Amino acid sequence: MMNKTDSKKIKKTVEEFFQKLGFEAKVDVLPVKESTIPVELKLEEPQTLIGQNGETLFEIQHLLKIVLKRQISDTVYVDLDINNYKKKKAEYLRELAKSTADEVSLSRREKLLPPMTPYERRIVHVELSQRQDIRTASVGEEPRRKVIVRPAA
Repeated sequence: MMNKTDSKKIKKTVEEFFQKLGFEAKVDVLPVKESTIPVELKLEEPQTLIGQNGETLFEIQHLLKIVLKRQISDTVYVDLDINNYKKKKAEYLRELAKSTADEVSLSRREKLLPPMTPYERRIVHVELSQRQDIRTASVGEEPRRKVIVRPAA
């Protein structure tokens, strides 16, 4: 289990990581949730680190996990968010999922959502999992895999 010393070590490591990349960032390490370390970054120019559709953000998150794994003896999962990008994206995807499900339920016609990352597809599936009037499935091949929303039988 992580302690306060680990949390300080993580914050210092994350700050050094981004300084070496040439970015000045405000780093917040939040309390661990289900063996996941939430790390929030605030930057003046976040676009470079977020990348197109958050791809760079997820790659940096992966690298950060590798770096932090060497610092802490516990198994660590890192949830990196830059300027609340992931939080805003998740809210957008939940709203998209709800409105699409309502449309499919009314029209009784399936609808295909745009290509998404596995993380994004999971948000849509989880958001609609309790609805009895529709079904969701992932279709296609990576990286163009999509969620299809269908009326329930």
